[in-house]
Amino acid sequence: MDWSFNNDMPIYTQLVDKIKLSIVSGQLPPGEKLSTVRDLAAEAKVNPNTMQRAFQELERAGLVFSQRSSGRYVTEDVEIIMEAKKAMARQYVQSFMKSMEQLGYTGEEILRLLEEGEKEEKQ
Repeated sequence: MDWSFNNDMPIYTQLVDKIKLSIVSGQLPPGEKLSTVRDLAAEAKVNPNTMQRAFQELERAGLVFSQRSSGRYVTEDVEIIMEAKKAMARQYVQSFMKSMEQLGYTGEEILRLLEEGEKEEKQ
């Protein structure tokens, strides 16, 4: 997992986003056992309390769950994962649309550019 961070957002929020992306993209499949807080914190070079806070947020969202004696796991509820995926996609689309509108593009022009980009991608 890429653990690079920027200064625009709190690190725990970025951790949540990175782990969430790994879950919704299938890198961390449903039911997968997650590394310990300490191991992931060491890997990401962050304080274990920061990683713990990220895990708590993911648990509140229902994307991970804890089993007392055996650790944390990715939820097996595919519906929750799909909802999180849709929510992330909506955020990306809103951010993209805002940026394109700031460039002066209309909705129709944005759609046309997307269609052209898709055609080029297929070639």
